[in-house]
Amino acid sequence: MNLMPIIVMGSDHAGFRMKEFLKKNLQEAGYTVEDKGTNNEESVDAGIYAIAVGEEVAADPVHKKGILICGTGIGMSMNANKVNGIRASLAADLFSAKMTRAHNDANVLCMGARVIAEAMAWEITKVWLSTEYLGGKYAKRVEHMMAYEKTRK
Repeated sequence: MNLMPIIVMGSDHAGFRMKEFLKKNLQEAGYTVEDKGTNNEESVDAGIYAIAVGEEVAADPVHKKGILICGTGIGMSMNANKVNGIRASLAADLFSAKMTRAHNDANVLCMGARVIAEAMAWEITKVWLSTEYLGGKYAKRVEHMMAYEKTRK
């Protein structure tokens, strides 16, 4: 039986409204959501929230997945991927959302509020959350990625 993961969310000022929209939809769908901020549209550094979400997911990767939103999703993904144990992936379409889970076992989804509409972000989120990691031949690729990370200082 596959239990629903806890969703840890974060955004910068540009992604705040989309984060709130997705948070509401996730809660209505039965997910528990932990919101790491930001809490308004005042300008902030996206990295603060990306790292907070990344650290929370990395501390409990079995039970938690992350969603990060900024203007493009790029800054969030770059920052989150600095956290050991995180495989954050940017998605702006349904195919990418599916493949990032199926092939790369991504544990953090990043999206851009200035790139996609809220309705599309919700569709991407649903696909991402419902796609299982395939393992198999992809497991070696993920293991290679994670092994390299352990060598970094």
